[in-house]
Amino acid sequence: MKPSYIFLAPGFEETEALSTVDVLRRCGIDAITVSILEVPQVTGAHGISVNADKTIKEINLQDANWLILPGGMPGATNLAQCEQLTSALLSHYRAGNNIAAICASPAVVLAPLGILDNKQATCYPGFESQAPKAHMTGRAVEISHNIITANGPASTLLFALAIASRTVGSEVANEVAKGMLYSNERPPEF
Repeated sequence: MKPSYIFLAPGFEETEALSTVDVLRRCGIDAITVSILEVPQVTGAHGISVNADKTIKEINLQDANWLILPGGMPGATNLAQCEQLTSALLSHYRAGNNIAAICASPAVVLAPLGILDNKQATCYPGFESQAPKAHMTGRAVEISHNIITANGPASTLLFALAIASRTVGSEVANEVAKGMLYSNERPPEF
């Protein structure tokens, strides 16, 4: 199976990146964290530093199953400004390959590239206007053919399980969800 790459830029949303990697690896998916910097260490939006598995210059972007974008600010903006990544996203999309983005990244990274044009998608509330050609639903997760989008940190497990289901099948994804005690019941009021 080809590797799936989760891209880390300064200011990335830690929950969205690391929980996605965790779930995918539990499902047996070769999920690799990738720094868009020249060094592996990247600091997230909440001051958590992570040593990525690889830097963007060390991977073959054409040999990927999924290209996955966590959100966070300014993480999403930094991803959008990485020419090597945006070029790879367009090539991957045009070839009909898999792309997933959560939080601000659907609107900030994918929409300007035309990847969400005429597709149902979702993003962090307040960013919808940056994706005027998408059909923003406001749902937790949207699957539109080979594109998965999600709205924010609380939807990360559902986002990761959707990616896993599309990659290794719903039986594996459901078994991992069960083992993690995942429940789609409504959370309690705080």
